[in-house]
Amino acid sequence: METLLLQIDILWPAFAAGLFILATHVPLGREVLNRGIIFLDLAIAQMAALGVVAASVILSEDQSHITQVFIAVTTAITSSLGLYSLRQLAVKVQEAIIGIVFILAATGSLLLLAADPHGGERLKTLLVGQILWFQASDLIPLGITYAAIAIIWMTLRKKLGAWLFYPLFAIAITVSTQIVGVYLVFASLIIPSLATLNRHHATVKGLLIGIIGYGGGLVFAAIFDLPAGATIVWCLAITALAYYLISQSLSVNHLKQ
Repeated sequence: METLLLQIDILWPAFAAGLFILATHVPLGREVLNRGIIFLDLAIAQMAALGVVAASVILSEDQSHITQVFIAVTTAITSSLGLYSLRQLAVKVQEAIIGIVFILAATGSLLLLAADPHGGERLKTLLVGQILWFQASDLIPLGITYAAIAIIWMTLRKKLGAWLFYPLFAIAITVSTQIVGVYLVFASLIIPSLATLNRHHATVKGLLIGIIGYGGGLVFAAIFDLPAGATIVWCLAITALAYYLISQSLSVNHLKQ
């Protein structure tokens, strides 16, 4: 407990960032499941990561982080719209192409960082993130970004059509990948949404699963000195499984009565 209290200044901005991520990613995850293209987010996240790596290799060190993020966002949006153009194909063909895009992006990052002595550490950061490095001062721009994405999606999706989902999704994924990494982005999108699939108030329940998963993951990571991103992924999965088993049990008991 003493260890946890000593790290509270580090944990609360990370938890707040997790809440922002969940607020957008749980609804987006439901949309991904409804569209039946489950690995779309993994491919786009990996493309965003490739954009970050490419920018860091091409640009000089004195060029701004904003420029690198811009290149990553551009890469992710371009790839997402490219995948959108394949929507008329059979879902299994789309999934196969998405898998190929993911592999090319992942191995592309490996090739670009092959000569970098710190390449292994940089790849690890892209995959598992660095949520504990998140600062309280970063919460306002993060919140504004996610709020803008949510507002645009809710107000314009019926007017502009299905294509709008892809660039907005790409932007959200790119921003989140910089904070929590590819693995936790996928977990935040899919695990809560899958556990609450076809349930009443699915979004609210998915958010609660996410909150417990993030909160529990950060606490366990702090107490046992574990990698925060990986710990949160496992806590999300355990929380989602517990919810599913309990809800199934309650449904069976209700039918018996």
